[in-house]
Amino acid sequence: MDPSAPSGSSADASASSSSSAVEDLAPGMAAMSLQDRFELLRGIGEECIQEDELMNLLQKKPVPICYDGFEPSGRMHIAQGIVKTINVNKMVRAGCKVKIWIADWFAQLNNKMGGDLKKIQTVGRYMIEIWRAAGMNLDGVEFLWSSEEINNRANEYWPLVMDIACKNNVKRIMR
Repeated sequence: MDPSAPSGSSADASASSSSSAVEDLAPGMAAMSLQDRFELLRGIGEECIQEDELMNLLQKKPVPICYDGFEPSGRMHIAQGIVKTINVNKMVRAGCKVKIWIADWFAQLNNKMGGDLKKIQTVGRYMIEIWRAAGMNLDGVEFLWSSEEINNRANEYWPLVMDIACKNNVKRIMR
């Protein structure tokens, strides 16, 4: 059910393999100029603090990775369905791979859906299906469930959580 995107090539790959990686992700995109890719991505946000960094990223990485995430918490708002679909499709058209984090454990911590993880995960799958129905190009999208990623890397995650917890207090974190 979780669509997976093809992996991109490294920044130091040859031009032909870079073009191939981009073409695999977004057919027809390889013909898009660097400036067109930049303008397509730049049009997504209200502002871009470091436009030169975005241009540099597009020059050096044939398939940049974009991240987004959400807590499944019930019905999807129309803007969440349509606007996210439009923006993700622009990112994919510009040659990006999009990773969307489904923060199921964090929704449980925030008592969404009464804290019932099965309901939260059902709502997460429902949201993926809404984006599919709205026309999101899922070939360029990878969905990651926080519960699976944390469990798969528990030996890295929990020591980091403990380190942060020991070095900080609630007052400092709230600042």
